[in-house]
Amino acid sequence: MAFGTTDDTDEVMNEINMTPMVDVMLVLLIIFIITVPVMKHAVNIDLPRASNTPQQVKPQTIRLSVNAAGEYYWNEQRVSEQEMELRLKAEAARLPQPELHIRGDKDARYELVAQAMAAAQRSGLQKIGFITEPKAP
Repeated sequence: MAFGTTDDTDEVMNEINMTPMVDVMLVLLIIFIITVPVMKHAVNIDLPRASNTPQQVKPQTIRLSVNAAGEYYWNEQRVSEQEMELRLKAEAARLPQPELHIRGDKDARYELVAQAMAAAQRSGLQKIGFITEPKAP
């Protein structure tokens, strides 16, 4: 009955008790070992084998050139302005639509290149591009 004595049971415990945590982890491990095979509901079947190659249709590229004299060339073949517009309308109706690459000579009048671009736009072509050469350093 001594009031001033220190007892070993009153000391603060400064270590974590790992036993309950290990027990919980072992229980979870057992649960996962039991439930994983149950969750797999696959039926083993032998599927037939077939080869399939996707068919890619690449659109044609049309090169429309305007030289310095104001002449139009459809893929390096001389055409008149009326014939060019008829060909543009025919190409716009194709699926997939071809790409139109307009190549204008640097000495050609801008008006001729703009007329070719306007004719392509009126015909309904969606992909129109200008071809240039890189500037020499």
